[in-house]
Amino acid sequence: MFGCGVSRQPVTRGVDPFPKREFRGVWVQTVGQSRYQQMNSAAMKHYLSEMVRKFDEAGINALIFQVRPEADAFYKSNLEPWSRFMTGIQGKAPDDPDFDPLAFLIAECHKRGMELHAWLNPYRVKSNISSQLAPGHIYWKYPERFVQYGNQLFFDPGLPENRSFICEVVRDIVSRYDVDAIHMDDYFYPYPIAGTPFPDDGSFNAYAASQGFSPGQRDDWRRNNVNLLIRQLKYTIAGTKPWVRFGISPFGIYRNKRNTPDGSGSDTNGLENYSDLYADIKLWVEKGWIDYNLPQLYWEIGHDRADYTTLLRWWNDNNFGQPLYIGQDLERSMKRNELDVKIRQSREMPFVQGNCYWYGYQILENTGGVADQLKRGAHRAKALIPPYTHLHQGAPGKVKRLAQVFTEDMHFLTWEARKDPNNPEAAREFVIYRFDAGEKIDISRAEKIVAVTSDNFYLLPYEGGRNRYTYVVTALDAFKNEGKGAKIKVVL
Repeated sequence: MFGCGVSRQPVTRGVDPFPKREFRGVWVQTVGQSRYQQMNSAAMKHYLSEMVRKFDEAGINALIFQVRPEADAFYKSNLEPWSRFMTGIQGKAPDDPDFDPLAFLIAECHKRGMELHAWLNPYRVKSNISSQLAPGHIYWKYPERFVQYGNQLFFDPGLPENRSFICEVVRDIVSRYDVDAIHMDDYFYPYPIAGTPFPDDGSFNAYAASQGFSPGQRDDWRRNNVNLLIRQLKYTIAGTKPWVRFGISPFGIYRNKRNTPDGSGSDTNGLENYSDLYADIKLWVEKGWIDYNLPQLYWEIGHDRADYTTLLRWWNDNNFGQPLYIGQDLERSMKRNELDVKIRQSREMPFVQGNCYWYGYQILENTGGVADQLKRGAHRAKALIPPYTHLHQGAPGKVKRLAQVFTEDMHFLTWEARKDPNNPEAAREFVIYRFDAGEKIDISRAEKIVAVTSDNFYLLPYEGGRNRYTYVVTALDAFKNEGKGAKIKVVL
């Protein structure tokens, strides 16, 4: 049964230079980007395909792509309009009516054994108040459900009908697309503007008292609004496809120690999720409302108000043994030559299972040689995403009829496996390992992985017909559990 597996015990490990299981994500934001609107559909397909290829070559195994930057869509939707960041005008469709960027990205990622996490901003409608909303945007039907704060427009988080609509959007994505996860970052209630209160008097007066909150408990009421959304989203996803994960990437400070009566906060001095963004991330993890937590630890090692190492240890100790990844700022880390040190420190933590990099375009463009550094160093061997054993513990069946096929110009492996898109316990992907002749077969060695693919075949290289190897093929299910290996000897 899904959800019956529980795994909260730490895995004590040293710093393995070739960790077989490690989340290696990358964020690709579309908000504020002009590059996509300059491309037609054919050019965008090429760009996205190259994007996935370059990430794969840099060792990335999960692409977190922003598909809903402003209550709009980088996918075909009957609920929200096409994004202005995609075509230049909100509501304007791509020139190819059959082109769907989200579907295309999912296919490209899955071909390479990578995950695609659909990244949504829940409340933001306009990042600049002067931008024009499409005629069919939900705002025009229910303008009373929105509030302006600063230079931006938001869904009012205090309205139940807004929570329901956001869940409807998520249900639509999960039901129609083979996404691996739904992802939200640190934007819940907006970052505070000094001297400007958030304008939610209307919803507070309408709902706070009936929900048990007094006039002096507005902060608690706001936190409860976000709690309700997170819980409702988790139930929405689990009720649609229970193998699709729900991940949150919060701001890097939960609470400062000085603001916690019991001293349980981190030894930091900065903006807080709990008090400033009304995001009680620790509660969501404890309640199991999210499937992974990915705090953004963007500060430098030794930062006087928010030291990276201090925060890394705090999150490791306060995440209830659930999947925890660390958000890394590439620009700051490369500038201080700290990236490898930060990754090594994260690998030393018993509960941290990987990292995610902001922002992804720097890896694509190899800014400062960051892609080369990852290939040579932390990512010099492939890694599989850690299994989501809190959702399901088990293993798919062993692949069958592993064989090699020769044609006039190709030599490849083929195999059979029971695949069922509606059964997450069946094989979804396959891991191919290669061992030298006479070498001990040990599939725990990440450096022996040569490919991860959703295909039932693997094209073999040609090495002159002189080298002997043993290939091993295993299956992964939708929860990333791995089955037993089938092996075959080949001459290349």
